[in-house]
Amino acid sequence: MELNGKHIVLGITGSIAAYKACLLIRMLIKEGAEVQVVITPAGKEFITPITLSALTHKPVVSEFFSQRDGSWNSHVDLGLWADAMVIAPATASTIGKMANGIADNMLITTYLSMKAPVIVAPAMDLDMYAHPSTQRNLQTLRSYGNVIVEPAEGELASQLVGKGRMEEPEKILKVVETVLTDRRSLRGKTVLITAGPTYERIDPVRFIGNYSSGKMGYALAEECALRGARVELVSGPTHLTTKHPGIHCTRVESAQDMYEAATRLFNIADVGILSAAVADFKPDLHANEKIKREAGSQHITLEPTADIAAALGKVKKPKQVLVGFALETNDEEANARGKLRRKNFDFIVLNSLRDKGAGFNYDTNKITIINQTEAKPFDLKPKADVAKDIVDEICDLL
Repeated sequence: MELNGKHIVLGITGSIAAYKACLLIRMLIKEGAEVQVVITPAGKEFITPITLSALTHKPVVSEFFSQRDGSWNSHVDLGLWADAMVIAPATASTIGKMANGIADNMLITTYLSMKAPVIVAPAMDLDMYAHPSTQRNLQTLRSYGNVIVEPAEGELASQLVGKGRMEEPEKILKVVETVLTDRRSLRGKTVLITAGPTYERIDPVRFIGNYSSGKMGYALAEECALRGARVELVSGPTHLTTKHPGIHCTRVESAQDMYEAATRLFNIADVGILSAAVADFKPDLHANEKIKREAGSQHITLEPTADIAAALGKVKKPKQVLVGFALETNDEEANARGKLRRKNFDFIVLNSLRDKGAGFNYDTNKITIINQTEAKPFDLKPKADVAKDIVDEICDLL
């Protein structure tokens, strides 16, 4: 039993997905855990404390004061007792309160007192989930170190179809097991990640670049930090930011800038993940003043940029792990395998622009992880989940 003797506080909020909490309780207990339910007043409108108490063999905690005899429920004691807190389902309202410290019910005060890892499984309608305020609150929770179990896509209670369904209990259980059994931790490790595009200047107002948003690299940085790593993120020009205290971001513009930062930081890294879309060529000269439109053609001569992957592959130590990316448009696996060998990667992450929903600027990606002996294809999924797959592979190597 993976969770034998573990103490789990299960927070339940006011969502139709509350019925799934019963299944999650059964699974947690079957794995050997002891479960204490904390439910919001709205949650009791969807599932009764009697049902939950029968499953956990414990009184359900909902109010600060259960009786009028001076006794009260201690959120501090729950925070000390727990090995993990799981909030499933977590509504938009509860997520907002958690992000902003609005302690107006027992669940939120328990969360704010929690010394153990916190796992959050959102559940709401697709437009609520996609709203900028919800996404900002989720990003804030990630920056606190909370683990977010991304909701699934499908038919919702509103009869609309989209992303917002609470993930199935089986998958939430796996996240809890991963967090608590520490099989894939990066504590004590330093991870170098390159992300985003590079801009190669033509003149002060023009450049050669690409469409990379940096979303994949930033998702990898967040995932590594959540697993306890110290992350050195070298980011090309992007609007993305990160607030996780375990991530130190160095912002660069050109391939040469990224080369200098990456080669310096790789010396202290246990892992290097090269997810940036680095320009292969740059103008051999760039003008100090804006080039004016004139009659006739303009010609730009290009020269190769510094090869970051080759440089790191050449100095990689036996205990270091180096991961590359290959974005291809044709002969995908053959091209990726060639790059794997040339750059001395431990494995390479392949994606193809021919796959719908994968590549630049999308929130999703579809990858194949290729090493010296095999290729592991994965389904299309959110980049946050793709990051988990990639980091799992790295942890298994370590």
